Amino acid sequence: MEDLTPEQRRNVMRRLDHVREVETGYRSGDPLAALPHEPLPQYDPTTTTLTQRRQAKAAELSQAAAKDPEGAKEHALHRVSFRTMVRWDQGRRKCGPVGLADDRWLREAKGRRISPEIREALYAVRPETLRRSKLTAKDREVLIHQYVREVFGDDVEIPSYDTLKRVWREWFGSTGPRQRYARSAAKAQQVATGRHVVVHRPGQVVALDTTVLPVKVLESVFGDPVSVHLTLALDVYTHSIVAFRLSLVSDASIDVAMVLRDMMMPLPMRPDWGEDMEWAYPGIPGTVVADFAGHKVAGLPFFAPETVTTDHGSVYRNHHLVEVQRVIKANIKPSRVLRPQDKQAVERAFGAIQSLLFAKLLGYQGVDTADRGEDPEADACLTVAEMEHLIATWIVKAWQNRRFGSYAPSWDPGGDHSPNSLFAASMHQGGFALRIPSPELYYKLLPTHRVMIHGKRGVKIKNLWYDGRALDPYRGELSRRGGRAKNKYVIHRDPRDPCLVFFQDPRTHDWHTLRWTGMPDEGEVPAFSDARVREAMRELRRRGLAPKTDTELLPVLLELIGKSIPVSQWPTQLSKSERMEHAREVAQTAAAAADRPAGAAAKEKAQKKATPPPVVAVPAARAGSHDGKVVPLRWRERAQQGEDAVTSERRRRREAAAPEQAAPPPDLSERLRASSLLALPDDDFDDEEPDKAAATAEEEASQ
Repeated sequence: MEDLTPEQRRNVMRRLDHVREVETGYRSGDPLAALPHEPLPQYDPTTTTLTQRRQAKAAELSQAAAKDPEGAKEHALHRVSFRTMVRWDQGRRKCGPVGLADDRWLREAKGRRISPEIREALYAVRPETLRRSKLTAKDREVLIHQYVREVFGDDVEIPSYDTLKRVWREWFGSTGPRQRYARSAAKAQQVATGRHVVVHRPGQVVALDTTVLPVKVLESVFGDPVSVHLTLALDVYTHSIVAFRLSLVSDASIDVAMVLRDMMMPLPMRPDWGEDMEWAYPGIPGTVVADFAGHKVAGLPFFAPETVTTDHGSVYRNHHLVEVQRVIKANIKPSRVLRPQDKQAVERAFGAIQSLLFAKLLGYQGVDTADRGEDPEADACLTVAEMEHLIATWIVKAWQNRRFGSYAPSWDPGGDHSPNSLFAASMHQGGFALRIPSPELYYKLLPTHRVMIHGKRGVKIKNLWYDGRALDPYRGELSRRGGRAKNKYVIHRDPRDPCLVFFQDPRTHDWHTLRWTGMPDEGEVPAFSDARVREAMRELRRRGLAPKTDTELLPVLLELIGKSIPVSQWPTQLSKSERMEHAREVAQTAAAAADRPAGAAAKEKAQKKATPPPVVAVPAARAGSHDGKVVPLRWRERAQQGEDAVTSERRRRREAAAPEQAAPPPDLSERLRASSLLALPDDDFDDEEPDKAAATAEEEASQ
C-alpha cells in the first residue's frame, strides 16, 4: 500500500467496501457496525448466494457508471463485471487490500536492457573519468565506444547517447560535483560500512567547528573593530553548547585542545549571574558538584567526550591533536567528505545563534555583502571580553532552556524538550559520572618538546633558552627515556606565551615553570609570539650578529615589539595588519594566563611587578556608541610597556658594565670658591675643634 498514491489508496478502500458488502452484506464487514439500511435485499447472505450478490454488485456499478461516467472513472469503478468481482475477491484473499489495486498501478518497470559487454564498458570507463579531469557526457560516450570496439569488436550493439546518459546517472549519480569532490566521495564509498551510528547519550558524539563571528567587535589593545573566530562544541544528543572560544585569528591546535578541556570542566558562576543559572539538574545536588569543583557551578553539562567530529582543516590534523586525544581518551575523527549529516547539528546551531542573538547586536554584518549595513565597523561597541561574556550568559540562560522544534528524542517524539531537560533525562536513565579533571590537565594538553638539559643554560626551545631551579638535579644527567627521544627530557610549551615553559619532575611528578632567560628580573616583557621571535632572529642575521645569550636577543625583540615609535604616534604610524599582530599577541598571552591553573598563575603574579592598566575614554563616534560609552583600551599601555622594557634593559646593561658607582662631581659654586683668591678663610673655631679632637685621640692612643 505504501507504493500507491493517496488517491489510489482511497480507490482501493472503496473497492474493499464493495467486496465486503458482497461477502457479508455490510460495507464494514461487521454486523455490529451495520448502517441503518444494511443489509440490502440483494446482498442479504441469508437469502442470496455469493454468485447472486456478485452479479447484483456488477449490475449496480454498471448502472452508476452509465449515470456518471466521469465520477466512476475517477473512483476506478467504471469497468466492473462479474469476473472483476471474482478477481478482486481472490486478490484480497491472497495479498490483502493491495490485491484490489489495478495491476497497471504497480506494474514492474521495464528499465533499459544493458548487455554484459556494455555493463563492463561502463564500469571500466567510470574509474577512468574519476582519474582524469572532468569530462562531459559526449566524452564518456566516446570512451565507451572505444572500449567496446577494442575489447569486444564491432559486432556489439551500443545504445544511443540518451540511453547511456540516463544509465550513467542511475548507476553513478549526478555529474554536477567538482572533480576533486567526486573522487573523494567515490573513495569514501569504497570504505563505507553502511551502518549508522545512533547517538543515545550525552558525550557520545560532540561536533566541533569554527566560523567567523558575524558581529564586529573591538580588540582590547588599539580599539579597532575586528572580526573574530568563534569555535563551538555541540553535544549531538542534547544539542547543548558545552564549550566555545573567541580568537582574534584562526584557531590553532592549542585552541582546540583548550576547547576540549573546557567541555570537561564545570563552568564557574560569574558575579552577575543569578541563582536561576546555577547547577539544578536532578540526581546530583549543586553543592556536591561545587565541592568537587571548588566553586559554584553554572547550569551547563560537562563530560569527557567519546568521539569528536571535526571538519578537514589542518588545525585538526597534526601530531599535537593526536597526543591530545590520547591524553583525554577520545576519538577525534574528521567528517566524511560530502556527507553534511556528520556535522549538520553544529552548522544549524551556528545559524540558530545568528538569528536568535547576533542579528540583534550592533556591528552585525549580515549573511551577505549585499545585506550588510552602512558601516558595521562604526557600529561595533562590544569588546572581545564583553562579547565572550554575553555569549556565555546567553548560552546558559537562553539556549540551554530553549524548546526543541525538530530535535525531540526517539523515545518521546511529541514531547517538549530542551537541552537541559534532555541532559536531566539522560542522567536519570543512565546516571552521570562526576569526573572533574585535575588542574594539571592544562600542562598535559600543551605541545611537547624532547630536548637535552644543558649544564649551565637550561633547555633550548624554538631558539629561546629557558632555565629554573627545577632543572638543577638533572643538569648534565641523561634521561631514562628510550626510543626516538632517548636520553631527552619532555618540556611542555604554550605557543601563545613563549615567555614560559613547563617541566614535570620525573621523580616527584610536580610541575615547574621555567622562565625565559632573556627576561629581566624586574618589570614585565611585553607579550610576543613565535612569529615575533623568528622576525627578531632574521633581524639579527641581517645585522651579522649571533647572540650568545638571550639577553642580547631581548633588545632587538623589544625594538620589534615597540617599533621604535613614540607613544603618541602609535595609532597613526602602525598599519592595520601591524595593530592586529600586536592585539593578537596580547590576546593570546591573556588567554594562556587564564588557562593556567590558579596556583601557577598566583605564583607568577607574585614574581612579577604588576601595574594596573589605564582606562582610555573613546569618543562616542569611535566606539560606535551614542551615549558616550567608555571603553577600556590598552594601546597606550602596550606602547609604554615596550618603552619601559627597553629603558630597563638599557639601565641593566649600564649597571652591569660599571658595577661601582662613580662619585658625583662637585657643584660649580664649590669649585669657584676653592680656586678664588678673594675667598675668606673659615672661622678659627671651625678649624680648631677638629684639631683638638684629633690631638686628644692621638694622646689616648699612645697611652
